[in-house]
Amino acid sequence: MTTNKNSGIQSLYTGWKIIETIKNHGRPLKFTEIQKITNINKSNLYKYIHSLLELKLVYRNKADGTYSLGSKLVEYGMAAIGQEDVIARVEPYLLELNQESQCTALFVTWTQEGPIVARIAAESRGLNIGAQIGTSLPLRSSSGKIFYTFMPSNVIFDWLTKEYDHLKESERTALQNEREDIKKLQIAFAEEPLVPGVSSASVPIFNYKKDLLGALTLVGFTRDVPSQVDEAISQKLISTSEELSHGFGYENEVYQQ
Repeated sequence: MTTNKNSGIQSLYTGWKIIETIKNHGRPLKFTEIQKITNINKSNLYKYIHSLLELKLVYRNKADGTYSLGSKLVEYGMAAIGQEDVIARVEPYLLELNQESQCTALFVTWTQEGPIVARIAAESRGLNIGAQIGTSLPLRSSSGKIFYTFMPSNVIFDWLTKEYDHLKESERTALQNEREDIKKLQIAFAEEPLVPGVSSASVPIFNYKKDLLGALTLVGFTRDVPSQVDEAISQKLISTSEELSHGFGYENEVYQQ
């Protein structure tokens, strides 16, 4: 690596210039647009972008070839500012859910590469699931099912395509059928999707535009996690989801009556 006259690492400045260019334009950019704006020669720009992709600082949409900010930047941003108002509002509810159940409580948000854990509450009781902030969650998790159900299909296209590659046709069909129940009941369940004996349940959080902000998730030993909508913990999750969504301006039939 070369250094500039101020003893800074020039390559680092150049990489950051690419990230800043994408951020400042507020939309995904094509390679040619980035090259024109940054004036970096094509050969070097390919190398920089390849490295940024490897580090998940930049994301490439396979459908149209455009580049946007990557999941690692989302993770770092959430750590730095608490995902603005959302984390601050959600955290007390996570603590309450953790205290009232035998489960670890998570808040899961969306990135271009799929759902990731944004907050964890396991201070009182709860299984140490080995997850940390920034951990990616798969489609077959209850959190994954929430995003599969309520996020726009064009947003989840790349992630869903990648997840489908790991599933049998029968598993895909089962998920598609289950999605209708999730829409109706506003809760998703996943019995031991990743680790034997560990299950989860999740509910969506919406804002005033009816956009999905994230998922509240309980994870624990299968015996402690609800699997039916009429269980007490399920009803607690659903009521918490409704209260939080209402606080973000979401209007549904329950609150309109």
